[in-house]
Amino acid sequence: MYIIVGLGNPGKKYEQTKHNIGFITLDYLADKYDIKINKIKHKALVGEGTISGQKVLLVKPQTYMNLSGNSVREVMDYYKADLKNIVVIYDDVDIPMGRIRIRKKGSAGTHNGMRSIIYDLQEDGFPRIRIGIGAERKMGLAGYVLGGFRKEEKTLMEDAVERAVKAVECMLDKGIDIAMGEYNIKPSSEGDAKKDE
Repeated sequence: MYIIVGLGNPGKKYEQTKHNIGFITLDYLADKYDIKINKIKHKALVGEGTISGQKVLLVKPQTYMNLSGNSVREVMDYYKADLKNIVVIYDDVDIPMGRIRIRKKGSAGTHNGMRSIIYDLQEDGFPRIRIGIGAERKMGLAGYVLGGFRKEEKTLMEDAVERAVKAVECMLDKGIDIAMGEYNIKPSSEGDAKKDE
């Protein structure tokens, strides 16, 4: 079984904020595969289904972002899941808006949700899909990530969410190396794509 975790904050006021792009991506994935994320278990909303021929558990921690690790650790302990079979999807202010980046492991960077997961699991060797929300900002980090998307940003982010969903499908079907090769790309000035450094 694969455990796909989308990070965000519960509650109406956070629904369409930049910090909730993990939740938004999971909802898109759930809609596409007719998976109901409606059971409350392990301090999360969860739903089971099949994606790319693999059994999956979709997980939206309900602990608020900074305590995401509490929920993820409970899920991992309960299912005795292999670390390589968890994929965490979250926003990253250090990546340009609309880009996605897949990694096999790594630090949390500036993201408190990932920091919490790494602290609780005592491991950072699990795959993640980071969705860029970075842009010039005229406010503090908290105000920026908890803010909504401007009109011109919405199309960019909808496209990023669709690509993140395709990246999940590719990871489950063909493995993370192929997914990294296909989705860690950025548009070049010539209009074609080149691999992200």
